[in-house]
Amino acid sequence: MQNESIAARTKRLLASHDIHAKKGLGQNFLIDGNILKKIAAAAELTPADTVIEVGPGLGVLTETLAAQAGKVIAVELDNNLAAILKTHFSGSDKVTVINEDILKINPADILARQTEYKVVANLPYYITSAVIRHFLEAPAKPAVMVLMVQKEVAQQITARPGEMSLLSVSVQLYGKPTLMSKVGAGCFYPAPNVDSAILKIDVYPKPIVATVDITGFFDIVRAGFSANRKQLPNSLANGLKLPKADIIPLLEQAGIDPKRRAETLTIEEWGTLYRVFKKKG
Repeated sequence: MQNESIAARTKRLLASHDIHAKKGLGQNFLIDGNILKKIAAAAELTPADTVIEVGPGLGVLTETLAAQAGKVIAVELDNNLAAILKTHFSGSDKVTVINEDILKINPADILARQTEYKVVANLPYYITSAVIRHFLEAPAKPAVMVLMVQKEVAQQITARPGEMSLLSVSVQLYGKPTLMSKVGAGCFYPAPNVDSAILKIDVYPKPIVATVDITGFFDIVRAGFSANRKQLPNSLANGLKLPKADIIPLLEQAGIDPKRRAETLTIEEWGTLYRVFKKKG
């Protein structure tokens, strides 16, 4: 079956194991070879790299990663798919299959003594934000994340001031996101109802806002976005349960015009505002 297409192989494996794509797990299998190459190229893999792949499915992307990286740790939640993967890669010293929920795993626990790694994933849409946050907030952070995500989510994450959101701030605090390529629904089986995109996040060695209290920082950011499209005094007062009159002087002290809205602030401005609020207690 050397000339078998990825689509034909995917359908054959699913049928032979009597497996149906589970909507509840967001299973849409990638069947386009060109997109596989684009994902691997975005990750800039070398034989020195260790990759954690989330949701490997039937292992099509896993094979591409293993051909270029030194080691691939494939974490699959679905028991049936994990069994297929373990059989398929049983003769490989490059691929380790773990049948677990990635959100319940500390990356450091599966890396052994390896400290540097990359994350590559064709993510189910419903866990995209949770997986990104899981890795970016982990004690052992990846150097790079290359993710297949819903196109609209990729656009939100890469937004610039003027169109920022809580999601874009929460990612851009930790790394630089880039929308690498848009991917049509026809590149998957079964085809999802929306288009996707390859998102790359180059993770910073440390958050770009120098703060020892990430929770406090996001308390301020979350409050700022609590009232959609409202000016900052209104949204912060609403989110923090403080009088609007107390908010305006703090914004002015941070050098932020009270007429501005949360979506216009840069990450650095959020950091300045956090420090002003922290100083005031």
